[in-house]
Amino acid sequence: MPGLIDVHAHLDDPGRAEWEGFPSGTMAAAAGGITMLIDMPLNSFPSTVSEETLKLKTNAAKGRIFVDVGFWGGLVPENAFNATSLERLLKAGVLGLKSFMCPSGINDFPMTNSSHIKEGLHALAKFKRPLLVHAEVQQELGGELETMNGADNARSYSTYLKTRPSSWEQAAVRELLTVTKDTRNGGPAEGAHLHIVHLADARSSLELIKEAKVSGDSVTVETCPHYLAFSAEEIPDGDTRFKCAPPIRDAENKEKLWKALMDGDIDMLSSDHSPTVPELKLFNDGDFLRAWGGISSLQFVLPVTWSYGLKYGISLNQLASWWSEKPAKLAGQDLKGAIAVGYHADIVVWEPEVEIELDDNHPIYIKHPKISAYMGSKLSGKVLATFVQGNLVFKEGKHAPAACGATILAT
Repeated sequence: MPGLIDVHAHLDDPGRAEWEGFPSGTMAAAAGGITMLIDMPLNSFPSTVSEETLKLKTNAAKGRIFVDVGFWGGLVPENAFNATSLERLLKAGVLGLKSFMCPSGINDFPMTNSSHIKEGLHALAKFKRPLLVHAEVQQELGGELETMNGADNARSYSTYLKTRPSSWEQAAVRELLTVTKDTRNGGPAEGAHLHIVHLADARSSLELIKEAKVSGDSVTVETCPHYLAFSAEEIPDGDTRFKCAPPIRDAENKEKLWKALMDGDIDMLSSDHSPTVPELKLFNDGDFLRAWGGISSLQFVLPVTWSYGLKYGISLNQLASWWSEKPAKLAGQDLKGAIAVGYHADIVVWEPEVEIELDDNHPIYIKHPKISAYMGSKLSGKVLATFVQGNLVFKEGKHAPAACGATILAT
């Protein structure tokens, strides 16, 4: 089937390659049937917020990537109102921009508000590229959390869940929709597109996004396999492998996410592969409030989506739509996302019915396998071979001798 395109991955290179890095990250991608990924502008250092910092990224990737890699640029307060700076970044080849509506946890990637996002959309309009947004806005928690007086246990996942309620996502989406109307036909930002990343709230947030689409706003939304595979009720105390933002929510919400995906209200999937070094996961303390958040998943997204989707009757065509066709469109990759004459020969060969067990005997290429929430899982779907632009980059547990992936820059 068409190789997977992951539009949301953090490879942390350069600057924090001990968290992942281009070689291990793209080897994991190839072993998982991903033929192109788009690297996020943060968690590496420095963040990719200018033409100069993009050059650092492309230089770091040269000769060290086993699949094709594109790059999102960062929309931050320092460049949002600087049209020249944004234009230079876009002309340098980023496939679009990414911003956070809440603190990112990375010092050189501060949060934006709707004013910054409006400017970003206007800058993107003439390039016809997307703005990806982490849609959570901090709200007063009021009486929801009593951690400070010791009533709540930081080892309990439910404590962390209370600190990032779904109202944060709803508030962010509501604020975003005050500016996405500019992307309608005839609007001042026509040609720009807004993409909401890693949606966790399948209730009010999703309803608002559906309404915006009906109104003609140019909006899409993704969710991630971890929101479809896990639910809050089953996360063990102290198991900080499951911490991410927005958080994994309750089982009923998970069912609603699956329904929205099957009905086409959620457009596509991404990994949001967000690794770190094991020490920052605080496994000894199991403190959900202080541990670094992020699910490490790059190599596993194909079997995870397939295995958990079987009970909902997912088809191979849906898998190709969520993981290949629609991501290619979002990223402006006209020659990717399908097996068709004239397209790049980006292909994954896999056996859906073969079971794999993610344990110490299974070859795993992400830098720190033990931090992945999927370790210990039994899944259906074994990747046999991966071709990138016709080159065999992975076959039956072995990678190509040379890293022959290309850096993909917008023109």
